Amino acid sequence: MTGFDAARLARVHEVVADHVAKGNSGGVAWLAARDGQVEVGTAGTLTRGEDRAVARDTLFRIASMTKPMTAVAALILVEECRLRLDEPVNAWLPELADRRVLVDRSGRLDGPTVPATRPLSLRDLLDFRCGLGLDFDGGWPQPLFEAMGELGLGSGPPEPQVPPEPDEWMRRVSTLPLLCQPGERWLYNTGSDLLGVLIARAAGQPLDAFMRERVFEPLGMVDTGFFTSEVARRGSCYGVDPATGERSVYDPPDGQWSRPPAFPSAGGGLVSTVDDVHAFGRMLLDNGRLPDGSRLLSPASVAVMTTDQIGVERGASGPTPDGSQGWGFGVSVQVRRAGVARSVGSYGWDGGLGTSWANDPHERLVGVVLTTDTFTGAYPPPAVIQDFWTSVYVSLSAA
Repeated sequence: MTGFDAARLARVHEVVADHVAKGNSGGVAWLAARDGQVEVGTAGTLTRGEDRAVARDTLFRIASMTKPMTAVAALILVEECRLRLDEPVNAWLPELADRRVLVDRSGRLDGPTVPATRPLSLRDLLDFRCGLGLDFDGGWPQPLFEAMGELGLGSGPPEPQVPPEPDEWMRRVSTLPLLCQPGERWLYNTGSDLLGVLIARAAGQPLDAFMRERVFEPLGMVDTGFFTSEVARRGSCYGVDPATGERSVYDPPDGQWSRPPAFPSAGGGLVSTVDDVHAFGRMLLDNGRLPDGSRLLSPASVAVMTTDQIGVERGASGPTPDGSQGWGFGVSVQVRRAGVARSVGSYGWDGGLGTSWANDPHERLVGVVLTTDTFTGAYPPPAVIQDFWTSVYVSLSAA
């Protein structure tokens, strides 16, 4: 028995190609793997109006899909007892000591504050309850989020050449109050960038070097990094004005990802390919095992990473407005089935520059879809990504 129904799997190719033909996406590469069967498809061009077609080895900016890879890097240090989940991070990140917390998290940054009830821990950075970040339920404007943008801390879509080097980045972060007490509320993104600095300091080497040596190279992820000089394999990334629908180039092939950043963003800075992301997803689906039989992570680490840590089923705010997903360490976790795709226990994450990855242990499935077009909002993802997942799931053969 194969992992997919051949006739229905052909529909994935058709649906993706149709979105490209309609101009909804300029270029797409996708991969679905189940029970040893790996299906790959491409459609469109690297840059709109040009004739270079998207290929299996096309490089995409994977944005927030960086977060799960960063979490794996942190868990490697936990397994080596160089970091501990519930130990204060002050020894490595002294800039985060003695935090003050806003009384009104939606108010002005110069409003009244109280002392943090406890120091921040590694767990707070991994599960995004460190008191810094974007509040998905907070409306707009968000003073802290805007202040982070003004300080060049990378609060919006990834811009690798904007943030300063890590020590200066941390100094600027230290000037801000926390929105919430440590462990109190899920806030998006900033925890991963803080985590990247922590990993580098604890490992005693730059984040990019540690992730390359300890995560990417063991997995054979030869095309994943915080920049690439292979401009010919990377197209333009497009943004859309939500008010007018006008499309423009967000980043050209020789743009911000074509040279090393001062601050390697652990929250959104990587470029990668469908095969590299598949290698990462396959390792997690195999409970941390590498293709040669050795281990990158233990099954225990994979289990804690892919378990909802924030209590969405008990009413905590999480990454989706319908409450169907919780958050583990760097990944969303499906706690309730909300549609055709994603069994309970599935996990993964999307990237706001047009990418999505998820593992479904129940269905033994790894899925990846990478596009050249950014999201227009935090949720839901673009139609091409939604339709990819629907088409993959309806193509699964009976177990």
